[in-house]
Amino acid sequence: MKLNKITPILLGGVLLLGAFATQAADPSGTYIWTTPARNGGPDRTNTLVLKLDGEKLTGKLSAPGRGGQASESAIADGKISGSDVSFSVVRSFNGNSMTNKYAGKLADGVIKGKIDSVNMNGDPQSRDWEAKLQK
Repeated sequence: MKLNKITPILLGGVLLLGAFATQAADPSGTYIWTTPARNGGPDRTNTLVLKLDGEKLTGKLSAPGRGGQASESAIADGKISGSDVSFSVVRSFNGNSMTNKYAGKLADGVIKGKIDSVNMNGDPQSRDWEAKLQK
């Protein structure tokens, strides 16, 4: 076989592999993680529901609020690029709002990353989060 005949086949194979390598993972599903409560209270369980709609990532986050009542917030600016997942959640209370920016990597049904926010004093905060996909 001549090199001229093999070249298009090899090029097609490389392009096909490249398409699979850049394809975003599908993070759709329900994820759960816990965070320690303040002042020695019980741990707080957070539930995140994500849905991939084309290239748009949508969903909602349910987290325990004050008095044990769960509060549900829609995610904003949801994105997925390869295995990188990111979104924001804006919460409002007592006339104030607070934005948490979530970013992480999806691997084997787990999103692991950082939550960045600014506290009421204007100081930046960052903490780890690890959410596991529920079967």
